[in-house]
Amino acid sequence: MLLSVLQANASVMDVDANLRTIDDAAHRAAQAGAGLLLTPELFPVGYAPLRLHAEFDPATLPGIRERLADIARRHSIGLVYSLPAPAAEETAHDDGAQPASAGGRWHITATLLDASGNEVLKYAKVHLFGPEEHKAFVGAQEPPAVVDFNGIRTSMLICYDVEFPEAVRAAATRGAELLLVPTALSAGFENVPQVLIRARALESQLNVAYANHSGHEDIYSFLGGSVVAGPDGSLLAAAGDGAALLFAEVGTQTVKSAREEVPYLRERRPELYKQWEQRS
Repeated sequence: MLLSVLQANASVMDVDANLRTIDDAAHRAAQAGAGLLLTPELFPVGYAPLRLHAEFDPATLPGIRERLADIARRHSIGLVYSLPAPAAEETAHDDGAQPASAGGRWHITATLLDASGNEVLKYAKVHLFGPEEHKAFVGAQEPPAVVDFNGIRTSMLICYDVEFPEAVRAAATRGAELLLVPTALSAGFENVPQVLIRARALESQLNVAYANHSGHEDIYSFLGGSVVAGPDGSLLAAAGDGAALLFAEVGTQTVKSAREEVPYLRERRPELYKQWEQRS
């Protein structure tokens, strides 16, 4: 499957402008033959946790989701988008964060749509990064689920989640061959896309696509640097610091070959690792 990754600058709280950017990217990606477009973390509303905490109207969510579904349908392309969403009490981790709205607590989420605009996979961010996210959101507890998307076993994490090997391994042990990661990575963390994403792909032997913002939004300056890494740690596509639309071919055969050549997943010894942790 040809995968496309959007790297762009969002306008904080300007949903119309951000959806136009996604719509244009979906059109270009579909014209190139891509089966899926991955967009950055919270891109439809812009990345600004404290402003979202204060200003975002949850009543607008259904309309935003329908407009995103319409983009997928019109261009006949799969789409991953990220939005704030109400947190069910049983899925929220109480880490001292403040409620994200008067109506309750909120997660940062990602949704995978198929080419008909149907939701096929949802995920809520487990690891929140920095004081602003902890004030505006709560961390989830559910592990990454896996679905078959265009013949590839597909899962999602969000931003800081992928920096924890346990989170990526949880997707891999559930059968994931492709991991989709919307992110909002600030400048100064170049080693995350250049080193860590490739290491995660290699150690769990799956394709990892990582879509970041570019430019300035609210108080943040973003790195750009979006990447797609293969299951052997190879770099399949990479962006600079400006707006870009990346393309990479991803599939199952390279995953199977990597896992046969070096059977990391099969030869893990999780019960032993638990014993080591208990001894520490």
